[in-house]
Amino acid sequence: MTADRRTVLRTTVKLAALAAGGLLTACGDPGRRRADPGVFAARPEAVDPSGTVDPAWAGGEGPASPEPAGTTAAASPAPAATATAPPAPPVLPPLAPGTPVEVAYGPRTGRGVALTFHGSGDPALAAALLEIAERRGVGLTVMAVGSWLDQQPQMARRILDGGHELGNHTQNHQNISTMPPDRARAEIAQCAERLQRLTGSIGRWFRPSAAQYATPMVREQAKAVGYEHVLSFDVDPRDYADPGAAELQRRVLGSVRGGSVVALHLGHRCTVDALPGILDGLGRAGLTPVTASRLFA
Repeated sequence: MTADRRTVLRTTVKLAALAAGGLLTACGDPGRRRADPGVFAARPEAVDPSGTVDPAWAGGEGPASPEPAGTTAAASPAPAATATAPPAPPVLPPLAPGTPVEVAYGPRTGRGVALTFHGSGDPALAAALLEIAERRGVGLTVMAVGSWLDQQPQMARRILDGGHELGNHTQNHQNISTMPPDRARAEIAQCAERLQRLTGSIGRWFRPSAAQYATPMVREQAKAVGYEHVLSFDVDPRDYADPGAAELQRRVLGSVRGGSVVALHLGHRCTVDALPGILDGLGRAGLTPVTASRLFA
């Protein structure tokens, strides 16, 4: 074989190898084909109406896809062990001895105030509100709606990672007081399942939907799911009606006092705009915003 012919053959082999390597790089990356946990949590079809997670999607990942032909073990490393590890649950302070089953306000002699938020709505507005609080070093308490967590699963860790507290405000935010016991329990349990899967904990607090206080039936169902305490409130400025930032500030600051639990909402522009003034007014009154668990510790 002549030298020229050998050179041509060697060049052809190198080109073929490069082409094969390019195909493997483009099509054989297993990390790009595994479902992101956020994708699973945003897919309600992965959860049946009873709130049971399809085992095929347990841990936030879809069924494994077969590796492309010709991919070797070295080219396709196994996923890291932490990929399916459950999230670490948040650490909460112990509550004061004798804390009632249902609480609407904390010690009136203290200077703490809990700003609590119905967890639903536009995630961009929710993030903006959280950022305002975080810049002031303030911890909020978000009572999440389970169907919102299905749509916006990333918000669960976003809330906790910002130093805030997360609780259960039912799965679909319907009038839980009028439901039969089994349906009421399902509403609580389905939201609890989502909190557990996304954060490693069902949270400490349950708040009934479409009601300020829980009925005895609702308290019983909440306890059966694992909630020892119901978080009510004593200040309701009705920000869901979008009264405007100045009026909302007036309503909150005109009613709040030491130990108050204020009921507000994520997803409303007027609440985002009003929060800096509310925090300023609380400071002038010598009141300190804290999470619900801190208020009742």
